[in-house]
Amino acid sequence: MIFNEGLLPFGGKLVVFRRQLDLKELRLVKIILRIGIFGTFLGHGVLALTVHPQWIPFLTVFGISVDDAMALMPLIGLLDLVVASTILFYPLKIVLFWAVFWTFLTALMRPVSGSDIWPFIERFSFWAAPMALLLLNGLPKKLSDLFTI
Repeated sequence: MIFNEGLLPFGGKLVVFRRQLDLKELRLVKIILRIGIFGTFLGHGVLALTVHPQWIPFLTVFGISVDDAMALMPLIGLLDLVVASTILFYPLKIVLFWAVFWTFLTALMRPVSGSDIWPFIERFSFWAAPMALLLLNGLPKKLSDLFTI
């Protein structure tokens, strides 16, 4: 079981509360996370398919030419759409690991390519949501577990 913990201000004091989530609530939390991750990858996938011009520097900073970045972006968009659909309908652990890695990397591309740190910080939820779902579904204990939900 999972516990929901938090802090509430009460009369100038901090009061800790703890409540165990039932299986129905846990299932709902997982569905909400899957929908959120789906939205992230759907939106970014569609923008990448259109070769979003503001994203070119995120690839060229790693030595990829502008022409190659423009050719690569629709492929990235297709992969994002596959990830979005997979996580929504059949959230394999290996795809969740990819989602954590890819969203962290793409958020990190912003300060690496010359932007300030805030666009990276505001994207913490992009990698935190798939990480949370991965933890709720259970980390793999063996290699074959990567191909399970």
